[in-house]
Amino acid sequence: MPLGARDPVTYHRDFVDAYRPNESYLLPQRLADELYQAGRLAGQQPAGTYARKVFEQLLIDLSWSSSRLEGNRYTLLATKELFERGVDGDDTDAVMLLNHKRAIEYLVEGVPTEGLTTAVLRNLHATLMEALLANDNALGTIRGTVVNISDTVYVPAQVAAVLHEMLQAIVDKARLIKNPVEGAFFLWVNVAYLQPFEDGNKRTSRLAANIPLMLYNCAPLAFLDVDPSDYAQAMLGIYELQNAAAAVDLFAWTYRRSIKKYAVVKSSFASPDPRRLRYRPALEEAVRMIVLERQSAAAAVEGVAHTEDKAPGFAALLAETLQSLGEYNCARFRLTSTATREWVEAGRPM
Repeated sequence: MPLGARDPVTYHRDFVDAYRPNESYLLPQRLADELYQAGRLAGQQPAGTYARKVFEQLLIDLSWSSSRLEGNRYTLLATKELFERGVDGDDTDAVMLLNHKRAIEYLVEGVPTEGLTTAVLRNLHATLMEALLANDNALGTIRGTVVNISDTVYVPAQVAAVLHEMLQAIVDKARLIKNPVEGAFFLWVNVAYLQPFEDGNKRTSRLAANIPLMLYNCAPLAFLDVDPSDYAQAMLGIYELQNAAAAVDLFAWTYRRSIKKYAVVKSSFASPDPRRLRYRPALEEAVRMIVLERQSAAAAVEGVAHTEDKAPGFAALLAETLQSLGEYNCARFRLTSTATREWVEAGRPM
């Protein structure tokens, strides 16, 4: 319906109050379970592992997508260049993007230790909105203006208290939700619906939705390729009707996009060989013994006390390393190019 034909509405706190974690569901339960299984990182890993694996790409994707939904005019390529320069200037669009970058860095660094709290959400807002609000005192501050909530008019002190109470309720319930995808959706729609801050509520809600996903090592939610008009429709369904149907469709579509993209990004960065991490000091010493002292590989293995019974796989790793050793990669073993070239020209004696 046209805006002029729609009835004004108030905030209905029942949308949160009636919600019972793990009994109520905003996402269809089967859909939430499906997305969780598709998006989670296999195995037991410390919180935030998935986000750190795709960190560089996430910084660009989420910063650009979220800012674009706010009308930011930067292209994706221009965003990459901005992040490489790191220059703020007085361009509001640049400030918005750089604030997103810093806020995502804050989440990836802080969420694994701090978890989900109102303090985290308020710091998230302050980071996102720095230099974008007329009053710095509004950064991370619960707004206090006269509003109408469920047909009751609150004066400033009352509204600030009610908004703080509702934000705390949202956080408390989100912490209890066992399925992190449902938790992400719950935070996304409810922080935006409550509008606890003077401005920047939707961008805060988009980044906040990633907190449960980070804690449970699920693919992050970057709102890839979301059309601004579709996003507005999804939010209006919540604001005006407390109907999550359009938001569910949008969320499921864009989260599937995120799952597929970050699975590819994650797989493109192969995990380092754990043997190289474990045997690194001994490997360096053995290589130097072979190249500089012309000892045999067997003697070097004995010399560093890494025989097969004590260090399984070390001898094979040493042989593999020596086969690829050359002037272009010898510095990691504190070898000079000249010494390495002479050893190679001698036929790689080992």
